Amino acid sequence: MNKQQLTFPEDFWWGSAWSAEQAEGRGETGKAETVWERWYKEQPYRFYNRISSEVTTDHIHRYKEDVQLMKDTGHNSFRVSISWARMFPNDGTGEVNPKAVAFYRDLFTEMNNKNIKVFANLYHFDMPAKLQDKGGWESREVVDAYANFAAACFKEFGDLVYHWFTFNEPLGPILGSYLEDFHYPNIIDFKRGAQAAFFTILAHAKAISAHKKQKLPSKIGVILNLSPTFPRSQNPADVQAAKIADLFYTRSFLDPMVKGEFPEELTALLKEYNQLPADYTAEDLTLIKENTAQILGLNYYEPRRVKARLTTVNSAGPFLPEWFFENHIMPGRRMNDYRGWEIYEKGIFDLCMDIKNNYGNIEAFISENGMGVADEERFMDETGQVIDDYRITYIQDHLAYLWKAIQEGCNIKGYHLWTFIDCWSWINSYKNRYGLVSLDLPTQKRTIKKSGEFYKQLSDQNGFNYDIDLLV
Repeated sequence: MNKQQLTFPEDFWWGSAWSAEQAEGRGETGKAETVWERWYKEQPYRFYNRISSEVTTDHIHRYKEDVQLMKDTGHNSFRVSISWARMFPNDGTGEVNPKAVAFYRDLFTEMNNKNIKVFANLYHFDMPAKLQDKGGWESREVVDAYANFAAACFKEFGDLVYHWFTFNEPLGPILGSYLEDFHYPNIIDFKRGAQAAFFTILAHAKAISAHKKQKLPSKIGVILNLSPTFPRSQNPADVQAAKIADLFYTRSFLDPMVKGEFPEELTALLKEYNQLPADYTAEDLTLIKENTAQILGLNYYEPRRVKARLTTVNSAGPFLPEWFFENHIMPGRRMNDYRGWEIYEKGIFDLCMDIKNNYGNIEAFISENGMGVADEERFMDETGQVIDDYRITYIQDHLAYLWKAIQEGCNIKGYHLWTFIDCWSWINSYKNRYGLVSLDLPTQKRTIKKSGEFYKQLSDQNGFNYDIDLLV
């Protein structure tokens, strides 16, 4: 064994992340119905154990206790999202809600008083339902409503927020709503999805433009879920399949949001199959070009492995990215069987090197990384603490490769775990737990897990001991 202290850069951001819809609960401030609340009313059987987002982790009532728990688990930074539906309870438009402003100002002030930097994200899957009725991200009216929401947030909270983010995982709602049936309104139509993706990118640019006008000291960027794409082999057909998959799932948002331009090969492919969005202007493209991310959040959970298709595409079926590749199950892969995701720690290094080499080494941080495990009560000791050594190992193994990336010159400023306290996970509800702090749902009691104690030590020491012979 060759153990040594892996020390991270000075002022490294240690923290975690969650979102408004997954943690706050509805509360009494006034809030428009979101797409998740509507979907639960229409199809409650799609949600694990029929648990809605009505209460979740009840953060809106317990935020002072929670901020202290952030401090107790080593946080010097934390990412929240601001609920559009709460800020504008009149269906996402109209007058700003003073009760929502008071809540977020109190929360952010409490965090700042505890020396916890506020990372504020503007959109995390929680479209007001009435705006979805107007077309959601397919609608210019909704893009303008989002830009108005963003400008209001900059005005109300600009003095309290350290960094801003326009979107978390903007690819997610496109995949879920238009291609893969895991987001409301469950449409299967690639071309409509392409339009929604384009307008999401336009909304990102408009929010950045509004942020610039406020002349705030904070930076603004975006958080993307990115997986390095690996071909099954170096056979040219496999390599081409991986390249196309990477265009769809990585470059589609990364290039326009960071570089201000769309990948030419992806544009040509979509044009060939008549899948380009119909509504866009030269002015839109200029706005996107001139308003790009100043900082980049990287959500990394698993690699993407693909191979050349072995079967013929049904051309009468809906157009999908999988027309050009198939997923590859690598023999011998390690899995988190609870979530169905491969565990491949080196992927975090590969991702950071891609950003360094191909995106100007933009200032970046790991904005999500984590391990969801079901039935964690199995691992409780007699005091009720979850002894989650598996999560500690997962964090250490990923951080070791992140440390290696920093040694290679990657401009990585921090690491945020998903998540802080066990929170509600969309249609999975509380099936898998990710937190540094466990939640007893009936009583809302919070208990720091063993991983939460480790995280505090990690933050205090700004590193940890690790056998670097394990790095390849």
